[in-house]
Amino acid sequence: MKRLVVSAALCVAAVLPAQQPGLDVEHYDVHLVLPRQGKRISADVRVRIGAFPPGVPVRLDLHRAMIVSSVRVGCGEARETGDYTHEGDVLAVRLTESSGPACIDVRYSGAPADGLIIGTDSAGRWIGFGDNFPNRARYWLPTNDHPSDKATVTWEVTVPSGRSVVANGERTHDDAAGPGERMITFTESRAIPTYAMVIAAGPLVMHDLGPTACGFAEGGGCVPQMIWTAPEQAKFLPGNFARAGEIVGFFARTFGAFPYEKLAHLQTTTRYGGMENSSAIFYADAMFRRPGGVSEGIIAHETAHQWFGDAVTEREWAHAWLSEGFATFLAALWTQDAHGDSAYHADLARMRREVLGARVTGERAVIDSVEADPNRLLNENTYQKGGFVLQMLRTQLGDRAFFAGLRSYFADHKNGNAMTQDLRRALEQSSQSDLGWFFDQWLRRPGWAQLRTAWHWDADTRRVTLEVEQSRRFGAYRLPLTIDVMDASGGRRRVTVPLGAVPSQRVMLPGEFAAAPRALVFDPDVALLAEITAK
Repeated sequence: MKRLVVSAALCVAAVLPAQQPGLDVEHYDVHLVLPRQGKRISADVRVRIGAFPPGVPVRLDLHRAMIVSSVRVGCGEARETGDYTHEGDVLAVRLTESSGPACIDVRYSGAPADGLIIGTDSAGRWIGFGDNFPNRARYWLPTNDHPSDKATVTWEVTVPSGRSVVANGERTHDDAAGPGERMITFTESRAIPTYAMVIAAGPLVMHDLGPTACGFAEGGGCVPQMIWTAPEQAKFLPGNFARAGEIVGFFARTFGAFPYEKLAHLQTTTRYGGMENSSAIFYADAMFRRPGGVSEGIIAHETAHQWFGDAVTEREWAHAWLSEGFATFLAALWTQDAHGDSAYHADLARMRREVLGARVTGERAVIDSVEADPNRLLNENTYQKGGFVLQMLRTQLGDRAFFAGLRSYFADHKNGNAMTQDLRRALEQSSQSDLGWFFDQWLRRPGWAQLRTAWHWDADTRRVTLEVEQSRRFGAYRLPLTIDVMDASGGRRRVTVPLGAVPSQRVMLPGEFAAAPRALVFDPDVALLAEITAK
């Protein structure tokens, strides 16, 4: 997800649905009828769950504006009328059997207050877009609305003829449904989080990017990609989406095959700058209307989420950096591959400035188990600091061990959930090193390293001694400090010295220096989340 800058919509508090122990939704089968005009929808949704204790109500999240007309239970032809209550935003259904999977069919209608955003575009045409993050699927769908319970989904959407529909997964049917109506079906066969389950409907036109990233789809084929926009924007395509195939290919080579059936990019009403819905990325309408269109960096950020955030999803919101920090770092990684080291270092420098300039990074840890509203976790800790932590892990471990660990982490948790300790375990295995200290100091405490340095050259020994003090504000950090030693003729020698997590220390730089250095340049590659000043 890409945040919009200072958007009031991001600050609306979310009421977290209660997780129900033992509830495991396996599949949602959604039959949705959209209106010609207005906001009232009707739906029939089958929720298939794993075995569940008889007599214990299954609690599904469903907003009170959705008026339930019937509930039936049973997966076969012989279904029973369900014993249910719908109070507040919870639909509670009591099951009579628990042998194997159970099915709950919910029929309802109403005008969604959120989640499915229905309105008209600038030309007065009817449009509807899902916008579920972080837990807004419950406004229009009966779900276990938490990222820890991922499921597959089938969408069967009935719309007036002439209206396009796009959803997660592969389009499997497009059939006549009645006078002036079409029924369009999409099937997502990979388990995804409810916040990424969406549809788009409206006067959208498609620009086909064709088969891209060939050899990098699951099974070795190509990844179909396309762009859906309002008709007026079609003439400006593909714009920066011309590189969408290269972006998918780069991430697939680096981490593993693209995890979904296709990748659609859509102009939508999402309240976020970009929303990484699985196989159907939604971008804010305004991004298509500005000079240059959607930026390459945002496309890379949202595409990276298809691997980290969608395919591998944080089990708890406190670990949201496993989604947003990854996408932030991976967008910079794409910049390095596409535009070189200087552009990459510029991205890192910007990320560091944003971390050092944000209040939240000095007050809260990246893994923030205190904040209850997921929207408030969309901050510089989760994005920029999380991304920079990955850059420092890359420096600490070296490319070979770092990327091998990320590939293992992705493969082990694809289509499932993960926590920070799972990432740590994968990187420890690839590097054969203990990283507990690293994860604790950078992810479980606020702030960053603050170093004050001084140095002197000894003419007798021809050695340079470095003195370092670490600020008491955030405590001392253990870190590798890289230094470019500049001589009088403009030459440079690069050295790296390990600093301990102590308030004050003196270290001798490796090697001899024939004359006093002209200057010492600290952290020349922007590899540390640190403020470094001279005494």
